[in-house]
Formats: sequence, C-alpha cells, structure tokens
Amino acid sequence: MSETSWHEQLRAHGYRVTPQRQLVLEAIKAAEHATPEEICAKVRETARGVNISTVYRTLELLEQLGLVTHTHLGHGAPTYHLAADADHVHLVCHECGEIDEVAPELVQDLVTRFDEEMGFAVNVHHLTVFGRCRKCR
Repeated sequence: MSETSWHEQLRAHGYRVTPQRQLVLEAIKAAEHATPEEICAKVRETARGVNISTVYRTLELLEQLGLVTHTHLGHGAPTYHLAADADHVHLVCHECGEIDEVAPELVQDLVTRFDEEMGFAVNVHHLTVFGRCRKCR
C-alpha cells in the first residue's frame, strides 16, 4: 500500500495524517515484522519525543482501520505488519529466530480438515507455525 493510500484511508475515516501516524506506518513497512518497541525505536530516530504509549495508540487505530495487522510470533509483544502484506503464514524457527513467510495455500489441506472435521474456521492470516528451519535442522 502506498503512502497516498494510507493518507486516503485515514482521511476517509475522518482522521488526520499526523507525523506520528506516518512514521509508525513507515517503520512497519521498513521492518516488515516489528514489535511496538521496535517500531518506537525506529520512529524515535526521526521524532525523539514519541513515546511507546503513542505508538500503541497509533497501532490500535491503524489496526481498526485495516491498515496494519498483528500476529504473535512467540511469547511477548505482538508483531505488526502492513495489512496489505498479510496474506501469508508465518514459520518461526525456535533455534535461530528466523521468520519465513509462506502462501496460505501451503496449509490449505489442514485448514480444510479443521473445517470439515471440527467445524472450525481458521484465520490463516493470524497463523504461526513454530519449528526448526532448514539451516538449524
């Protein structure tokens, strides 16, 4: 999603494009996957006065507007990424911490079985699979 689209989305919902919102979106785009603390550190490179509570409030608003989404890639804080880039499943290595992304189609058989056998609809965009990557095996 381009900066113009971010601006349009915010304005369409009656919100201003503040420097903090712009910096948070840019930090997420640059990092691809980032915790609120990592986002805050990146934002502070440009705007030292921004605190972590501002980042959390901004992330909450951006998620409500559908611009960003979060997932849990382990214990601790959630990891945020642009909603436009959310069409993937996360693979997290327990050994080295590497995060890979795969297309949702790769887990479609599992999703179908959950649906057919348990009546459970899986939110694939929030799915994280933990294990060991190719290098660590």
